[in-house]
Amino acid sequence: MVDKKKILFLKYIYLYIFVYICIYLVYIYLFYLYQHSLTYIYTFTAMGILDSRVIDYFDSTTQVKTPRTDWMKENLDQDYWKKGTRSRKDKQQWFKVNLDILKERMNQTDNDIHVLQWRHGCEGEEQPDRSLKYIRGLNMYSYDGDDFLYFDDSHSVWVAPVKAAEQTKRKWDQEQKVHNYPKGYLEIDCMEWLKKYLTYREKDLNTTKKPEAYVFANNARSKTNVVLTCMATGFYPLEIQIHIQRNGRVLTKDDDVMSTGTRPNGDNTYQRRDSVEILRSDVAKYSCHVIHHPTGVNIIKVWGKNPVPVGVIGGVLGVVAVLGLAVLGILYKKGKLGKSTTLSTTQPSPRCLSAHCFWGSVKTRASCRVLVWVWAS
Repeated sequence: MVDKKKILFLKYIYLYIFVYICIYLVYIYLFYLYQHSLTYIYTFTAMGILDSRVIDYFDSTTQVKTPRTDWMKENLDQDYWKKGTRSRKDKQQWFKVNLDILKERMNQTDNDIHVLQWRHGCEGEEQPDRSLKYIRGLNMYSYDGDDFLYFDDSHSVWVAPVKAAEQTKRKWDQEQKVHNYPKGYLEIDCMEWLKKYLTYREKDLNTTKKPEAYVFANNARSKTNVVLTCMATGFYPLEIQIHIQRNGRVLTKDDDVMSTGTRPNGDNTYQRRDSVEILRSDVAKYSCHVIHHPTGVNIIKVWGKNPVPVGVIGGVLGVVAVLGLAVLGILYKKGKLGKSTTLSTTQPSPRCLSAHCFWGSVKTRASCRVLVWVWAS
């Protein structure tokens, strides 16, 4: 005869397990019911870059072309920015149409994200008489990260690295206006704008900004140590010297001093940090020596065993946050805007200049970069 107490005990065990599972499932349901997430990606961005520095910016959210340097803002009037905004909006529409054409041509699904990128610009070399000599131009398209089509400046022909671009190459080579436009723009218009921007920037280069110096410590991986950091920020131009001293002696790489090198802030100034790991019990006198010859700054900050200042953390994180948000925007579906199977021959009229590192060249250069992130529709 089966023990009734044992059966009753098992029933309670099963009931307990059942109730536990139900509670767990309800918890999971509620967790996901009230859990929310929001992700943004700009569907269109365009930026001008001069010698690796962003000088203007436009995206699909703001819909306005804006300056990113003081000298661009001061030297170009409102009419320039209004025309630039209209030009960027035209480019945005052109990209939407041709993205649909490419998706149709390549039989791509509606559930993929596709990126069409256009880079164009010119490179010039300064001569002894301070004139600017045209070196080469750039006008190329990339699709989903791969080279798609580019203009051979030397031979004045379009080159199709992939089969999907051959149809466009043939049509653009036959269209006289499209065929001649890139070379004319790159060698004449682009160089004229490059000269103007360099002139505007040169005036601004005479403006110097003094560095602010901080010395602070953070916890190291070892509980017995701290990481002592000497930081200079907000200075211009970028040449600066930073020395961490222990009882007056300058510490070097032999003492395991690490440096971030000089890096740009978001306001056209620079920052640099040098750090070294030391014992918490070290009673030596540590100081931070900052020398910035352009502004005549020569200061020494003594470490008073203080932690990192909250204001500095907030400022640095603020810059990171702004840079992070600069690559975010709404990701949404687009409807079909064109039924043609041939890329439009009316190229967007380039009126911006931005920098592109020409195959490792370090000469003065400018190009325009347009980037589109689009949810396939």
